[in-house]
Amino acid sequence: MTASMPLLDLDDGEAVTAADAEGLLRAVAMGGAQIRSTAAAVADGVLGRLIGFRPRSVILIAGSGGARHAARLAIALAGNSIGAPLLVLEHTPSWAGPLDVVVVAGDDAGDPRLVESVDSAVRRGAEVVVAVPDEGPMRAAAAGRTAVLAPRLYVPPRHTMTRFLAVFLAVGAVIEDRSPHGRPWEALDRVADAVDAEAVRSGPGREVFGNPAKSLATRMLGHRVVVCGNGSVATVLSEYASAALLASGISAAAADLSDVIRGARMLYAPRAVGGDSVFHDPFFHDPQLDGALPGESVRAFVFTTEADQADTRRRMDALADADLVVSADDDQSDPGISEMEQVFVLASRVDMAAAYAQLTGGA
Repeated sequence: MTASMPLLDLDDGEAVTAADAEGLLRAVAMGGAQIRSTAAAVADGVLGRLIGFRPRSVILIAGSGGARHAARLAIALAGNSIGAPLLVLEHTPSWAGPLDVVVVAGDDAGDPRLVESVDSAVRRGAEVVVAVPDEGPMRAAAAGRTAVLAPRLYVPPRHTMTRFLAVFLAVGAVIEDRSPHGRPWEALDRVADAVDAEAVRSGPGREVFGNPAKSLATRMLGHRVVVCGNGSVATVLSEYASAALLASGISAAAADLSDVIRGARMLYAPRAVGGDSVFHDPFFHDPQLDGALPGESVRAFVFTTEADQADTRRRMDALADADLVVSADDDQSDPGISEMEQVFVLASRVDMAAAYAQLTGGA
C-alpha cells in the first residue's frame, strides 16, 4: 500500500461543495453567526444581573470538547484584565457563594457534572450563567434561577468552541465594564465581522492561492504535523488546532514553541523505516504497520499574534521546516486588529482547514 494521496482537488470549488455531504464547511462558516447571537443575547440584557457586580472570583466549568478549549483560551486572553481570579474547575467548589460568578458551558444538557454544578452553584447563592442547550435536566436545574445563554442556532459540537469563547469573554466584559452606558457586546460584534470576513476568504469557491484555509490544509497534507505557539495565547490555540485536526483525520502534536525548538534535532532526524532496504517495495508499504515513508517529513506550524510576529520569525530559524500562522493575509502585520479578533480568526481558519483536509482524505 502506498501513502495516501489527496482524493479531491481543492481548486475545484464545485467538487469541494458536492463532497461536503456532512455540511462541515457550512458549520464552520456559522462561527460569526454564533458570536453575533451571543452578542445579541448580551445586548438584550441576559447578563444584566452582573452589571456593577464585583465578584470575588469567576469560575468557569466546562464540558468536554470545545468548551474546555474555550475556557483555557479565555484565561489566556482575559485572565490579566479581569479584576477577579479567573478559574477553570471541574465542579462548583464547596467555597463558592454569593460573592462568586459561576459560568457553566457545554453541548450536552444531560451531562450530570454540568447539571450538578448548576444546582450546587444556585443553592450556594452564586451568580450563575448557563451556556448549555436549554433542555432536559439542565432546563430543570437552571429555570428561573440563572442567566441563560443557550445557543440560538444549532451547530454540531465539533464547531462550537467560538460560541463558548464568546460567552466567557462576554461575562468578563460585563463584569469589567465601568461606564454607565457601556456596550460590552460591541466588541463581539466586531469579532463576528472579522470571523465572517475570514469565512468569505476561506470559502470553497476560492482557489488555494488566496484562500488561507485551503492553503493551510494543503501545506499540512503529506507531512507529519506539529502545531505550536509562541506565547500562552498562541500555545492554547495550537492545542485547539491539534484537536480540530485530529477530528479530521490528521494526527497533529501540539506544544509550546520552546519545546519544539528543544526537540528539533530528534524531530527532524530521518526516520528509521524500511525505505533504504533492498527488500522494501513502496507499492506494498502500509503506513499503519510500517510507519511513515521517508518522504513524509515533519512540518511545524507556528501560531502567533501580530505583536509577537517578529520574535516568532527569529525563533523559527531553529526549525528545519516550519510555517508561520498569523491572522493577517500574506503574513503581513495588521496593527488594527485586536488580539481577541486574531484568536477568533485563527480558530475559524483552523476549523475550515481541518474540514478541507477531511474532504481531501485526511492523512
